[in-house]
Amino acid sequence: MQTQTFNIALPQVLVKEVDKVAKTEYKNRSELIREALRRYLEDKKKWEYIFRAGRKAAREMGITSEKQINDIVYEFRHGRKP
Repeated sequence: MQTQTFNIALPQVLVKEVDKVAKTEYKNRSELIREALRRYLEDKKKWEYIFRAGRKAAREMGITSEKQINDIVYEFRHGRKP
């Protein structure tokens, strides 16, 4: 794996937290931050897929506003319109 080094500025309280977790997981800062960033990016891709699917379903159902979604959810949960 090719790597590139770059500097980031973090608040001291966050650095302390990173160091604390890294120590308990027997990792160094770089390993922990790499893993956290990798997980963040994976989660972001998964959520974007979910949102795309939701937008497509809304389009197919003719939903054009968040209010319509809230009304549908309310009706489903309570069996009646708000």
